[in-house]
Amino acid sequence: MVSLLILFGAPIPTAGWSPSLYPPWPSSAPMRLSVCTNEKNKTHRVFEDIASMPTVIVDGKDIQIGADERLNCIEAARRAGAEIPHYCWHPGLSVVASCRMCLIETGSRDAATGKVSMMPKLVPACQTPAKDGTVIVTASDLVKDSRARVEEALLIDHPIDCPICDKAGECLLQDYHFEHGQSERRADIHPFTSRRRDVGPTVTLFVDRCIMCTRCVRFAREVAGTSELMVINRGATEEIDVFPGFPLENKLAGNVVDLCPVGALGDKDFLYQQRVWFLKREANVCGGCAAGCSIHTEHNQDTIYRLKPRENPHVNQWWICDEGRYGWHHVHDPSRVLEAGRRLDAHSRAATAADASGFNAVEWADVVTRLRSDLKTASPAAGRLAVAVSPMLTVEEAWMLCAIAKSIDPQAYLAVGFVPRSEADETFPGGFTIRAEKCPNRLGVEAVIALFDHPGHTWTDLLEHVQAGHADAAWITAGYPTAPPHSPWIDTATAAAFEGLKCLVVQDLFDSPLFALATWRLPAAGFAERAGTWVNIAMRAQSFKQAIRPPAGVWPEGRLYWNMLGRLGLYDPTAVRRQIAESSASLAALAGDMPATGVDLRIHQLVSADSIHTKATPSHS
Repeated sequence: MVSLLILFGAPIPTAGWSPSLYPPWPSSAPMRLSVCTNEKNKTHRVFEDIASMPTVIVDGKDIQIGADERLNCIEAARRAGAEIPHYCWHPGLSVVASCRMCLIETGSRDAATGKVSMMPKLVPACQTPAKDGTVIVTASDLVKDSRARVEEALLIDHPIDCPICDKAGECLLQDYHFEHGQSERRADIHPFTSRRRDVGPTVTLFVDRCIMCTRCVRFAREVAGTSELMVINRGATEEIDVFPGFPLENKLAGNVVDLCPVGALGDKDFLYQQRVWFLKREANVCGGCAAGCSIHTEHNQDTIYRLKPRENPHVNQWWICDEGRYGWHHVHDPSRVLEAGRRLDAHSRAATAADASGFNAVEWADVVTRLRSDLKTASPAAGRLAVAVSPMLTVEEAWMLCAIAKSIDPQAYLAVGFVPRSEADETFPGGFTIRAEKCPNRLGVEAVIALFDHPGHTWTDLLEHVQAGHADAAWITAGYPTAPPHSPWIDTATAAAFEGLKCLVVQDLFDSPLFALATWRLPAAGFAERAGTWVNIAMRAQSFKQAIRPPAGVWPEGRLYWNMLGRLGLYDPTAVRRQIAESSASLAALAGDMPATGVDLRIHQLVSADSIHTKATPSHS
């Protein structure tokens, strides 16, 4: 739910919101407009009178919550700017109230008399609902003393592994001890032998670091639905373990490492690689499938070390799959194509078809000036240029590529590039879905092509078009993460369709049979080396910035296309997005900066009748 606070009848504008979508306010009194999307993806409006909204009192401060909101005291206090520490509670999991770190004082205020009645004992904030008149006290002496005692109990025999623990620097146990713990120890240090246990192919369990919050157990049971993890023993001897013969190897297993508030669960891929305070974090979008999960790319000196989920209630909630989590290694694969090349003699391709060598290195400045002329020379007649717009490209890159193609040949044949797929979507009990479509931006590319060339065409259509002899030149963009030992995205038999072309431009991350036939070989950028917008399977557009610089000798597609269009300065995806939005009223939501969670383009009818009949005008300025 997106809430817009209306004060004195004036709305606070938010990105992607248009007043024309909503009727006049029902009154001049302060109102809150809640824009909701139901299970059928139908948008409706709810007006709430602030004066009649439920009120919660947090440390003497009144806050209003929606009548239909179901918040606990942790969430309500957060609304008031008060953070209640907690270990076991997580908004995506069931409530167990076992860690006792979130104990608070609470009571209720009588609406008629204003009298406050407090409960006699501390209660867990995670398990206590916040409703009208609820009084929450988060920082009294009694609450502070309780937190200090919980910290003391957790640290009595906790190993002092901070110098070697991967969690150091982002550990809740560290942070809460500094903020809420006591400075002296009242018990002798109990020696504890460190025990390390493999619980799955990607996760290691450090038994002595575990504080038994059971987040990982609940995740495996409730979200993944596989229940590999369990609690063995009881009382002071209880531990986390896997069932014999059932290792933690579900497709969401890496999330338990993110959920662990301490360093008990370690990611084998990241173990001892970097200290977290050296890592830079950039908000990004996963390109592994059409779900478009929001992620953080964490890197140092242009090297990615890990991907972590970024909370987005509209897309992936708090999770990502292991395919996306560990799907970044191709970015640093040594077999990547790292320089632009051109064959001196296009007719010598048959002689060098046994491999993809035989290219002469070309400076990018020469690519900008010569590529256009080569394509124009090879396809002088109208409609003889075919372009495959890869669904790995961003909306902005796809738009610029189409603009370049139409400036070379106004009747150029535009098609969505190859769309890799698995057998079917895979949905887990917690609602998370791994999409069968293994590319991030098919819908975005289709919408862009519709602006230039309606109806758009598919990869199969393009192959048939070329095989029928209707093209003299082709520009194939790819960028699929098919690093060895994975097979290339295109086989030799399919690539043979392009043998008779006078000019073939191939832009890809890795070698493929197409390079053996190509006139131009251009490197592509990895997902973290791009900047722009992707539109996922649910029509949600998410913008992201470039996280790392590409290897030396590689220009991201956006930079190349920007220069080929004659634009000045550095590539600016926001400027391109603004120009796309001006092409059609239905694309207006793409203009300007978008919120971190993205914009739902279904509200704006991305591929509407208006956008279909509004042609984008290629520009060289």
